[in-house]
Amino acid sequence: MRPKDRSLARKLDAALHLFARHKHGLPGIQARVIREVFLEQLIESIRRVEYVSLISRRPVSVFRADPTSTLFDPLKAAVLRKGQGRIDEAFWLVFLFVHFGKHGRAGWRLARDVFGRMGSQVHWDWARTSANPKGFRQWLAAHQDALRGDGVPRHFGNHRKYQSLDASSPSGTGAAVESYVEWVGPPRTHQMLIHENQMQVGGDPRKTFDCLYRSMGEVVSFGRTARFDYLTMVGKLRLASIEPGSTYMEGATGPVAGARLLFGGSKTASLKRAVLDEWVVQLGADLGVGMQVLEDALCNWQKSSARFIRFRG
Repeated sequence: MRPKDRSLARKLDAALHLFARHKHGLPGIQARVIREVFLEQLIESIRRVEYVSLISRRPVSVFRADPTSTLFDPLKAAVLRKGQGRIDEAFWLVFLFVHFGKHGRAGWRLARDVFGRMGSQVHWDWARTSANPKGFRQWLAAHQDALRGDGVPRHFGNHRKYQSLDASSPSGTGAAVESYVEWVGPPRTHQMLIHENQMQVGGDPRKTFDCLYRSMGEVVSFGRTARFDYLTMVGKLRLASIEPGSTYMEGATGPVAGARLLFGGSKTASLKRAVLDEWVVQLGADLGVGMQVLEDALCNWQKSSARFIRFRG
């Protein structure tokens, strides 16, 4: 653990002790080594969330939004477009950020080449894609073989490793993009979509998040993890005033295993998802961290509970 994180670790550790004493036992972290790994994963997740705030405050190079540049980064491009007032484009780039993900070796190359039409000067930006989603699918159908097999390494990120690039299948990238456009519903803007959901729940950020999360089930291939990642990123970038009020254990795998290990001492402990979600919310409040931090930390910790591994993608 880095020296600058030790103070935060002590604070979190003290909060864990109080939680275990007064609310719910934490048998999964009784062993000192395992407890330290859990604390490291918590801090790693906190730093990941803070990174978004950090890049939002710094100047962003125009090359971050240029798919002909090796510097292309859809997340930083979203920050750039938001600063320019191009809000729909910022939302779209967040979608691409989540849908394609960043591969450990190939980086953003897949997102870059799809967004940039394989080096064309005309991009699949929000204006063009939302105006002609079927045209996007036709382009993808014509280029998917090259995207897969021209010798340039292009891969989905770890969270999206089972996603298909296929243009015509009901669960591939073509369907995902077209259904995302339908979910937003142009000429309705992303901001209008957010506002409509806010009005339904009186503006509450957590209830708005939940409304959007439920409705986003319409987006093909966006299951629990993708919806959670997309909406939490929208909130962190302050594109909308939303935040998760739970970790959405329903449909989760890694976070559920992590929560069962933490609260039950085993990844297969007989604890219902609804109960786990309630306890995780309580723990988040006591630790002073958001649901995304705990969701991320629990998922990564259960993969290697006795040895800290920094997971990416």
